[in-house]
Amino acid sequence: MVKFGETHVLCTASLEERVPPWMRNSGRGWVTAEYGMLPRSTGERMRREASAGKQGGRTLEIQRLIGRSLRAVVDLEALGEVQITVDCDVIQADGGTRTAAITGGFVALHQCVSWMEARRMTTVAKAVKDHVAAISCGIHEGTAVLDLDYAEDSAAGTDANFVMTGKGGIVEIQGTAEGEPFSQEQFDELMVLARKGIARLVDLQKMAIG
Repeated sequence: MVKFGETHVLCTASLEERVPPWMRNSGRGWVTAEYGMLPRSTGERMRREASAGKQGGRTLEIQRLIGRSLRAVVDLEALGEVQITVDCDVIQADGGTRTAAITGGFVALHQCVSWMEARRMTTVAKAVKDHVAAISCGIHEGTAVLDLDYAEDSAAGTDANFVMTGKGGIVEIQGTAEGEPFSQEQFDELMVLARKGIARLVDLQKMAIG
């Protein structure tokens, strides 16, 4: 369970001794993710996507982001020909669900690889190259803010998500101006905030992993 303030996401990792058809006999593994918001995770009940018969565009975009972020720090060859699926279920949402899912999803992934190591299937040192975490930033009422809640996010002039590794490498940046375009100086300010926030999150990941 990862908690960013009032945003709570349950992250689990499942190991399967198979890979997608297009990866068979490649000697490489795969890491993917699924993401969903429970009906009462928001102020008003959301309809389950299963009842609608398909996933929404936002859901697909977020779970692809989570998968890309986790694969950025995994050596797929060292993993072996297996698939790890990280499920991220939002129990309570107050902004930043995708960043919380990535940060918590890494811990679940690491625990899964540790389970594999105990059974001599691989080693964490070989399969997991680095930590990865994510944080939201934005310009709210002219001020750069870290880890926006729903109220701040809804009113932010600029909204951005940063995904970075423990060594400071950039995996992905999503930034949008909701009104006035933001300046290079404002972007730099958000980057500084994001690096500080992610460094703290990596420290917390290390504590959780033990």
